Amino acid sequence: MLAVNMGPFALSSSVLLLLAAGLAAAGVGHWVGRRDQTGIVDTLSDMTLAGVLVARIAFVALWFDTYRSAPWSVLDIRDGGFTAWAGIAAAMLVAAWRGWRRPALRKPLVVGLAAGALVWGALFGALRTTEQPALPAGIVTTLAGEPTTLAALADGKPMVVNLWASWCPPCRREMPVLDAAQQRETGVTFVFVNQGEDAAAAQRYLSTEQLNLANVLLDPGSGLGREVGSRALPTTLFYNANGQRADTHLGELSAASLASKLSRLGTPAGVLRKD
Repeated sequence: MLAVNMGPFALSSSVLLLLAAGLAAAGVGHWVGRRDQTGIVDTLSDMTLAGVLVARIAFVALWFDTYRSAPWSVLDIRDGGFTAWAGIAAAMLVAAWRGWRRPALRKPLVVGLAAGALVWGALFGALRTTEQPALPAGIVTTLAGEPTTLAALADGKPMVVNLWASWCPPCRREMPVLDAAQQRETGVTFVFVNQGEDAAAAQRYLSTEQLNLANVLLDPGSGLGREVGSRALPTTLFYNANGQRADTHLGELSAASLASKLSRLGTPAGVLRKD
């Protein structure tokens, strides 16, 4: 499961895991510190704020050349551009600072964080057992109506599979980024699987937007989205050269977030560029 739909909204499984871990940490920390009336919610909030801010700053610094042409896009955190290790380090520094300043906070904070980590690990492990890490095996069709599969297009290269629809605004906004990447990154196979529309609707959109995409496929029943565990659009899946899923992205991709995920696919040196 990559995402959970709540009415018109969708939350990625990673966000849900963090929310569950945070609630567990807050609850256990409150229980441990109840005798001294020492809660850890304020500290957890500050840890979260510092972690998100530093993780974003670190990501932008790493991919600054990509953001240079559109500096305001730095503020759009919907692209998922965060450097996890930097955010975790910042959060832990806040926890250490608060614990040093307030000795009564140390025990509930340590126990609460341990409980949160255990909940995150247990849920993460459970989700991993339900995942299908290999390329989806569902039958899709070309714009000409010929049946095919993703495996038939792999050609021994890493693959990026984008699930999209012409009525989806974030899909439309990210498509020029994916179009440019397909033209540039010749060592990666890009596949664009339209969800729930017919060939006429997909072709009309491509012609109107003057997109020259290769490997545009149709999935009228949206079976591929169900198979990978995400009905949210856009969803982008990243597979290594062995056909194993290496990463996912729920929502709109920026040039920087796309480049960062491509860099994890084991693509031959010289193929990936940040510009």
